[in-house]
Amino acid sequence: MLSIYLAYLKTSIAVMFQYRASMLIWMIWRVIEPIIYLVVWTAVAKSRGGEVGGYTPGTFAAYYIVLMIVQQYTFTWIMHEYEWRVRSGTLSAVLLKPIHPIHSDIADNIGYKVLMTVIIFPAALFIGLLFAPVFTFHADLFILFLLAVVLSYVMRFFIEWALALVAFWTTRNEAFNQVYFLLGLFLTGRIAPLGLLPDWLREVGDALPFQWMLAFPVELLLGRLTNGEIAHGLTMQVLWLVFSFGLHRIVWWRGVRKYSAVGA
Repeated sequence: MLSIYLAYLKTSIAVMFQYRASMLIWMIWRVIEPIIYLVVWTAVAKSRGGEVGGYTPGTFAAYYIVLMIVQQYTFTWIMHEYEWRVRSGTLSAVLLKPIHPIHSDIADNIGYKVLMTVIIFPAALFIGLLFAPVFTFHADLFILFLLAVVLSYVMRFFIEWALALVAFWTTRNEAFNQVYFLLGLFLTGRIAPLGLLPDWLREVGDALPFQWMLAFPVELLLGRLTNGEIAHGLTMQVLWLVFSFGLHRIVWWRGVRKYSAVGA
C-alpha cells in the first residue's frame, strides 16, 4: 500500500501544479474566512468593554489562527465530487480498478495539504502580526493536540466520504451537502467559539460529530479544556471514528449495488 500511496501522491501533486490558480483561490478563502469572523468578534469584544464570553480580542485572534490551521489539515472536499462522478459516469472506470477508490481520494487530500503547508503557516504569522494574538500555550498538551487533529481528520474523512455516497441513490446531492455545510459552520466553531453559542444549540451539537472535527482540537491546544473534557473529547473522537468507518463500509457496499451511471 505504501508504494500505491506514493504513486497516487506523485500524480496528485503533479495535477495540482497544473491548477495553480484554482489552488490559490481556495487558499485565499481559507485565510479570508477566519479573518472575517475574527474582525467581527474583535469588534463585539471591544464594544462590550474588551471581553465577551471569556474571550478578549487577543484570545479571539489566537482562537481563529489555530482554527485556520486545524481546518486546513482536517477538511475534505469529497462530498462535492461524488455527484459529478455518478452523473458523468467517470466512477464506472474507477470501479474496474483493483484498488478501492477511497485510497486515491485520501492521497489527493494529503497531497493538497502538503502543498498548502508552505502557505498556511506564513498566513498564520501574517494574521498574528495584524491582530496580536494572546496564546496560552501548554507544551504538555501538544502531543494530545496532534493526536486530536489526526483523529479529527480520519473521522471527518470517513463521515464525509460516506455521506458523499448518497449520490448513489439521489444522483444530485448538493442540497444535502449545503445542509451539512450549514450545520458544520455553526457546530464546528467556525463562526464563533462554541462557548458563545446559545445553550440549546450547544445541546444539539453534543449529539453530533461536528465539534470533535474542529472546535475540540483548537480548544485543547489553547488550554481551554479540563483534563476530564480532554479525555471525553478524545473518547468521542474514537467512537465517531469507529462509527464513521462502519458507516462508510455499509454505505459503500450497498451503494455500489445500487449504482448506475447517468453519463457515458
